[in-house]
Formats: sequence, C-alpha cells, structure tokens
Amino acid sequence: MLRKIKDFSWWKDYLLCLFSAVFLALSFLSFKLWFFSWFGFVPLFFALKDKSKLKAFILAYLTGFIFWLGTIYWLVYVTLIGTVLLSLYLALYFSIFGLFVKHHLSEATYYELLFIPSVWVLLEYIRSYLFTGFPWAFLAYSQYRNLAVIQIADITGSWGVSFLIVLVNLTIYFFLSKKPRYIFCLFCLFIVLIYGLFRLYRIQTVEYKPQNKGIRVAVIQGNIPQELKWDSQQKDFILNRYLSLTSQVAREKPDLIIWPEAALPVVLEEEPIYFKRIDDLVKNINIPILLGAVTLRNNLYYNSAILVYKNNKDIAQYNKLHLVPFGEYVPLKKILAFLETVVPIGDFSPGKEYTLFKLPFNNLESNFSVLICFEDLFSELARKFVKKGAQFLVNITNDAWYKKTPAPFQHLSASVFRAIENRVFLVRSANTGISGFIGPDGRIISLVKDKLGREIFVTGYTTERIFVNQKGLSFYTRYGDIFVGLCLLFILKRMVSSIFSGKKAA
Repeated sequence: MLRKIKDFSWWKDYLLCLFSAVFLALSFLSFKLWFFSWFGFVPLFFALKDKSKLKAFILAYLTGFIFWLGTIYWLVYVTLIGTVLLSLYLALYFSIFGLFVKHHLSEATYYELLFIPSVWVLLEYIRSYLFTGFPWAFLAYSQYRNLAVIQIADITGSWGVSFLIVLVNLTIYFFLSKKPRYIFCLFCLFIVLIYGLFRLYRIQTVEYKPQNKGIRVAVIQGNIPQELKWDSQQKDFILNRYLSLTSQVAREKPDLIIWPEAALPVVLEEEPIYFKRIDDLVKNINIPILLGAVTLRNNLYYNSAILVYKNNKDIAQYNKLHLVPFGEYVPLKKILAFLETVVPIGDFSPGKEYTLFKLPFNNLESNFSVLICFEDLFSELARKFVKKGAQFLVNITNDAWYKKTPAPFQHLSASVFRAIENRVFLVRSANTGISGFIGPDGRIISLVKDKLGREIFVTGYTTERIFVNQKGLSFYTRYGDIFVGLCLLFILKRMVSSIFSGKKAA
C-alpha cells in the first residue's frame, strides 16, 4: 500500500496546479466568487517550491493553460482552433512567472514580498502590448465589484490591484509555510482600503456632486443575434428595431442617444438610403444619435462610430484605432491568408486620429470619446482620450458572438477600471449586453435589464444623467503606468543584487 502511495505521489504537484487553475478561473467565470483570486496562487506556489527549471516551467504552464482554457472557453463559438492556440500562447506567461519565482519561495523576506508581485505585474503589462496585446482577465478585473479595493487604480492603474492580489497570495503561502510575513501585507491592505473608502466618500458626496443638470444619455440594446447581423434579408428588420427603440426613448428627452457597434446593418456609403432614415429620425426627434457603422473611405473599410447631429447635415466620425488581430484584420496577410478559412476575419483598416466628439447642451459644449469593441481593454488608449479632453467615455460593442457566457461580464469588468483610472463616467451600449452606465468610482449605476433582471440577450434601453469631470485629471491620467516602471526597477535591482551577492538570479 505504501509503495502505491509513493508511486502516485508525483501527482500531488499536478493536483496543486489544477486547484490553482480552477480557483483563479472561478473568479472570472462568476464574479460573485471574486475572493478565489486572493488565494488561487497558493497551491501553485507549493507546487513550484524547490523544483527544477524544467519542472517549474511545466507545472506553471499547465496551470496557465487550464486557467485560460476555462476563462475564455466562450471563444469556441468563434473558433475552436483559435481558442486552443490562444490558450497555449497565454499559458507561457504563467510558465515565465513560474521560472522567475521558484527561487524566491524558500526565503520569506520583504524582497520576495515585493519581487514576486512585481514580476506578475510586469508580465500582465507585457501581455497587454506584445503582438498587439491581449489585456483580458487581468487579476485586478476579478475585483470589479469590490469597490473599496479598486479605487487605488486612479493612481496605479489596474496593475496596483493585481500587485496586491499576488501579495496576499504570497503572504498566505508564507504563513502556511510557517514563515509569517503578514505585517507588511496587512499594512498595504489597510492603506488601500482607507484610501478606497476615502475616495468613495469624496466622489459620492463632494467631487461629483451635481453642479448643474448634467447630461441625459440614453443607451439602446438592440439584441440582434449574430447570425442575423449581416444577413441581407434582415437589414430592414434590424434598422426598424433600432428606429423603434429610439423613438420610444426619445420621449424621455435625452441629450444623446447611443446605438451599439455596427448597429447600422450596411456599409454606410454603399447603401446611403439606410443612413438617410437615421438622419430623418434625428431631425424629427431633435436629438443627436451616436451609432456604430462600417464605413468606406478611399477603398478602405473602417469600424467607425458616427455622431449624427440634430439640425446639422454634417456628421462627426471616429475610426477604430486598435483593431482585433485575426478578428478585424490578418497580420502578415500574405503569409497567414489561410487563417481566413479557420476563423471569420474582417478586412478593416485602423484609424489614425484620437477623435473628440462635441456634444452641445444647455448652451455649453461637452467633449467625449468612443472606445469601440475591445478598445476599452487598453488603459493607455482610454487615458489618451481623456488627456486630450474627453470628459466622459463611451464604449460601443457587440459581444453577441459569445452567446450566454461570462464573456460580456468579463468585458464589463475592464470598463469599470477605465472609469476609475480616469475618474470619468463611462457609458456602454452593447448589441446583446451589457449596456448601461458606470460612475467615476466604478459603481454600476444602471443596466439594461428585462423584468427577470437578465442583462444579456434582452432588448431595451435605459437613460441616466451623467456629469462631466470638472475636477481635473487623475494621477493615472496625468502620468500613466509609473507603477509598472517602479515594478520593473525593483525587479532589475533585485536581480543585480542577487548576481553580485553570488546567488543565482531568477
């Protein structure tokens, strides 16, 4: 019996990796389970301790692959092969993390408490930019409902929250290893919570206390199934639904009505009769409409946001800057042209301008910018818009591809952080959801819902009054990812110190 136990003891490490992957994935599959991320790394840390480089790489890679496969499984509705390949790629960040930290799990010093979370933050940052970036499911995003903790994002960006989560995981690991180093962690948690509660109080009672009537904005959720969106026989049905919903919400007298990404079911320039119907509606209701559409300029197609003004024949247009690779275009198209037979890929060109839309109201003018589809995942993009003068942000998107899965909620979590980082209201209009309003403190003010409280794959609209940022730019908006730079400097200092002290660096 003892021999059998020894023969199967090697499974222990793989079971620990499985536990970590499942715990971490659960915090993204149901955000009610956000607390799992605070100890999800602990089993992996025990599995990595004192392992060889090869074993650490394999164990961490396995953890990452299971985590990503479980977290973004909904991509199979678009491409099965692509989902597996993307998970295999993203798992590499876990394996690199494992290689870096395995040497630092034996010593419970304050250097380790700073070094290991810094490595994770740097890897998240690299992932958000490398190969055009995939900033999805950052650790911080699992806490989007935990408002007191995430207010620190207006200084550190989401990176500071991810750092704190890894720090807590590491502290729990050291505690269970009988190497208590919890004072530093408790101090950090205390500071973050005190700051968070203070900022919540200030925002809700002082800083964004209404100074005027604000801007009334309405969002439309058309709920058009993906299989119908580009069906030529459904064009009139789709447009009629949006026109009908817009006529209904116009009775509430909003200052702006927003439709989702690609709401217009045609290429605008190729079938102008459909756009004319929208223009006529705007003149009739005397309210500007912001809508998503595919546009054509100089034989190039763009994923665009268009603002149709009342009493004005001109329109303002923003062309999406950050396209989705293998979704909206094929990188290295001549070499990878075969991929168009594997996944549905568009043929869009990127825009070149950080457009500010001007919305006249109450004899004043308010500036806002639009993030199309997954652009709200990129903190630097949102930050640049606000720094250039956007007083609130709008996200128009279409998550219908992913059916009734956690994908729309995972997408919403990123929008919450963009609002906090820049301390602006963020308005979302999504084809099948989630549509609604997020306050500058990350609080979800209201969402489009049906009578049963469902938020996705329902048809409807909602209207809210928002207030423009009159308190100046946040620290994060002004200075960007300084926190990531500090993490990098600490990692380099630690590695140099290890080399000169004769220790093997990570």
